[in-house]
Amino acid sequence: MKKLFYQLINNEVILYLIAGVAATLVYMITRMGLFLFIPSILLVTLLANAVAILFAFWTNDRFVFKQAREGWPQRLVKFVSARIATLVMDMALAYLLVQAYPQLIGQFVNHDLTLVNAISTLFSQVLVIVVNYFLSKLFIFKNTK
Repeated sequence: MKKLFYQLINNEVILYLIAGVAATLVYMITRMGLFLFIPSILLVTLLANAVAILFAFWTNDRFVFKQAREGWPQRLVKFVSARIATLVMDMALAYLLVQAYPQLIGQFVNHDLTLVNAISTLFSQVLVIVVNYFLSKLFIFKNTK
């Protein structure tokens, strides 16, 4: 059992999924919390993404891809640059599903905008996690300890 546990926690994909779930939770909590106080879905999405991107870089750099300490500023620039693509995708989905066409999801949740936002957030984050893994693996985290 111990051997299986150690194999799991040393598996890059498993670690990425754990870090991705943690970053998603940070993002969702931030986005949903800010949405209670800031009525602009685009501003809320932008701020939540900024927080989640910094958290994701730290977990990916340190724990998932186990990078050497040197070169982290360059990796951060690449990481943030790559995340801009998923930020644009996330903001487009937020705009389309929450602001422009909330009835697409709203018809299933009695047009409750808070639930529309929550469902839209979950949907977009699944896509973001998959795309971010491939961007990280192929373009950013190459030199390990």
